[in-house]
Amino acid sequence: MTDGAATRRLGVGVVGLHEGRTMLVAAGRTSLCRAVAGCDTRPEKLAAARAELPDLFLTSDYAELLARPDVDIVSVFTPDAMHADHVVAAFEAGKHVTCTKPLVISLADGRRLLEAAQRTGRRLLVGQSTRYFESFRRQRAAYERGELGSLELVDAQYTHRMDWFYEKSPWAATDTDWVFLGLSHPLDLVRWYLGPPAEVQAYAATSALARRYGAHGSDIHTVNVLAADGRIGRVMGHYGLHELPTARNAIELMLYGTQGTSQAQYHDMRFRHTAPDGTEILEDSLYAKRTYYFNDEVHGMHYGEFANYLEAFAAALLSGTEAAPELVEGLQVVALMEGARRSAAQRGRPVPLGPLYEEIGLSATGAPVATDG
Repeated sequence: MTDGAATRRLGVGVVGLHEGRTMLVAAGRTSLCRAVAGCDTRPEKLAAARAELPDLFLTSDYAELLARPDVDIVSVFTPDAMHADHVVAAFEAGKHVTCTKPLVISLADGRRLLEAAQRTGRRLLVGQSTRYFESFRRQRAAYERGELGSLELVDAQYTHRMDWFYEKSPWAATDTDWVFLGLSHPLDLVRWYLGPPAEVQAYAATSALARRYGAHGSDIHTVNVLAADGRIGRVMGHYGLHELPTARNAIELMLYGTQGTSQAQYHDMRFRHTAPDGTEILEDSLYAKRTYYFNDEVHGMHYGEFANYLEAFAAALLSGTEAAPELVEGLQVVALMEGARRSAAQRGRPVPLGPLYEEIGLSATGAPVATDG
């Protein structure tokens, strides 16, 4: 960062102003960042951003955004297949980056990002918004306080009917796969708690909804994850279902430990956990936190989560510490997603992740490899 960075708010520029417009609003809720620029090739998205944030610099030329000295962090919200190009360009322009999930959708693009980061010294935070939602933050804090004891099993899901997503983003049917789109949430949650996975096994099927929209990949998945230390995780995703939200929230994470069990939910903001005597405790922050997280919309966009992870990343940049998940952890999840995709294509044949890590440019255990200089 430039001299005096610790005394000013870091400037954020966003490329991709559909979901990215939420990030521009969220930046105003942080103490360390401010929205300064937005970029999109669609005139209607630029107009919507201009109406909400009239003082913002707006352009249809990404190079023009990158050239601005007041942009310290670029937030990438473009279609998945474009992420690598936009992240590398930002690195080369001297910017740090947040990138919405999935980080990339191929191992080759993952390697491009790693090489560019090593070459430029720029940093990246993956926008895994679920980690930064209130109930999941409370669950993590309780885990780190030792309230669950030793963790034995992680069970994560993301189920959500996606006809609306196909309508607004037709590329979702043809240019990516739901193992990267949807499963990027629960697979990241499992990796968060188990560390870099060693092996993955997956089965997949295709819903009637996905067939109706001509989706090229499967949208129903079950995944088993084996950690390096032998612990296990389980993931489920379904993106063509009829939802039953009072029974199962869109995203849920169950943690089973030697001293207790806990559950975090989204869209609801419920955090359930066991007391030492086995009593079930429910914490529900939705009434208190609705404005911050949802802008008082009914289960609206990710205002609070975006503000939370942007603030965490800015604090890490200014202090020289680490945020999470940064690039290496994000690439481990990319390898996990690709392993799940390959396993499902082979009807559940287990896929060891060591070779996939190495294909990205990490070690066989998923650790970064030392480079000269």
